Amino acid sequence: MTISRFAPSPTGRLHIGHAFSALFAARAAGRAGGQFLLRIEDIDAGRCRREFEDAIYADLTWLGLAWERPVRRQSEHLADYRAALDKLSEISVLYPCFCTRKDITREIEAAGRAPHGPDGPLYPGTCRALSAGERADRLAAGAPHALRLDMARAASLAGPLTFSDRERGTIAVDGAGCGDVVLARKEVATSYHLAVTVDDAIQGVTLVTRGADLLHATHVHRILQALLGLPAPDYWHHRLLTGADGRRLAKRDRSLTLAALRHAGKSPAQVRAMAGFPD
Repeated sequence: MTISRFAPSPTGRLHIGHAFSALFAARAAGRAGGQFLLRIEDIDAGRCRREFEDAIYADLTWLGLAWERPVRRQSEHLADYRAALDKLSEISVLYPCFCTRKDITREIEAAGRAPHGPDGPLYPGTCRALSAGERADRLAAGAPHALRLDMARAASLAGPLTFSDRERGTIAVDGAGCGDVVLARKEVATSYHLAVTVDDAIQGVTLVTRGADLLHATHVHRILQALLGLPAPDYWHHRLLTGADGRRLAKRDRSLTLAALRHAGKSPAQVRAMAGFPD
């Protein structure tokens, strides 16, 4: 059975780009006689707000979408992510990173030419080189830190991997392009990379649909799946809707939120057609 999901973060109102993603995922499941799930990615307590979560339910219902219950809210499942972190720690693929953003910028500038990933310069691995004693001393002193994935060791343990994309075919995994990604911070108990990997497995998602801008993240997620012994779903990285200026739609585009379109008199059918899903 095909099980897809739409997983927004309640940090603002949904816009027409979100509508496209939700409708895309729902159609992929519906055409296969499967299930469409909704997940609320609310691990960032500082930015997520319950009023935006309530608005997500209202906007999707107005758009004509229905989903399986219950809705998984990430903030209610921190123990699942902790268990995954513990398992990764047992195989020694995590290390504490004490660098601030300023520290990282300074290291990159000093290096002259730093390797770049999809989101900019890659973390230079400063804290990966710390000795066990240095790490223990800093942790004992209560130094703020994040937990990073030692990508080289993780990829070595995982071995050669691939994933299947509905548009691009079979893709060989190359985690090095993303560097030593953060999997948890003191103020946020898990990261997008870890949480989405664990959630998809727990919810039995068999088809992950998301924007092409997240194609690089799938390399990280596939490695995590292998290390954690989790199943690998199929993927479908779809195109992104862009505004008149050619830029990817974001929550800054308030005139294109579903609420604004509704208040402007647009019907659900009209908004679905704007998103490329005419009835």
